Amino acid sequence: MKRAVVTGASSGIGAATVRLLRAHDWEVVAVARREDRLRALADETGASYFVADLTNEADVEALRANLEATGGVSTLVNNAGGAFGLDPVEGGSIDDWRRMFEINVLAVKSVTGALLPLLRASVQPGGCADIMTVTSIAGHISYEGGGGYNAAKFAEHAMLDVLRLELSGEPIRVLEIAPGMVHTEEFSLNRFGGDQGRADSVYANVPDPLSADDVAATIVSTLELPPHVSLDLVVIKPVAQSAAYKVARGELKVKTPDAR
Repeated sequence: MKRAVVTGASSGIGAATVRLLRAHDWEVVAVARREDRLRALADETGASYFVADLTNEADVEALRANLEATGGVSTLVNNAGGAFGLDPVEGGSIDDWRRMFEINVLAVKSVTGALLPLLRASVQPGGCADIMTVTSIAGHISYEGGGGYNAAKFAEHAMLDVLRLELSGEPIRVLEIAPGMVHTEEFSLNRFGGDQGRADSVYANVPDPLSADDVAATIVSTLELPPHVSLDLVVIKPVAQSAAYKVARGELKVKTPDAR
């Protein structure tokens, strides 16, 4: 059985992952809060969908019950997440930090714990189940202005490391994709409270930032590796980004020996 649940599926990386999995003949259940977007995605791709706020435990339990009743699940793609603000630690908004921990850490913990029994039940002889989580380069490299998001994503990465140890001996892969700069329609817009100009400035003059399709392609290719192969951590960045805090702007050019 190849049946995947993709969270945060109403836009960006989540929606792109649903599209690509469906193109590869996977059965997919798209999960998000915005039913209108999910319905449009389902009409476009033939995916199923389930409306849920994954920070709400009752919604998570309803998702689990729905999946159990409709055929189970072999792959969980924890994609829902987000960043809010660029405030320093000293004056950062506790409400923003709380929101980031709720969606990037607690919701991932809740969904993963709820669906693990179904993932176990899906495993066929010689096969495996998958827990694929989209984290961020921000969970591996700190940068100024990243305080709350760094803290949440570092916690999410640590949780996955612990989960991999806890599942040792079981045919379940714990996979992590950590993207760098990805130009999607909503990530920076949400981070800057709807300020479109400030969101656009993040990507201004950056040659070829990643797209949602780039990350989706990495997710799907990782999932479709032979079941004995586990890419525990994949960091994916545009060539223009050397680190979370260092991005080249303008045309990329080969340097002469003297210019180096």
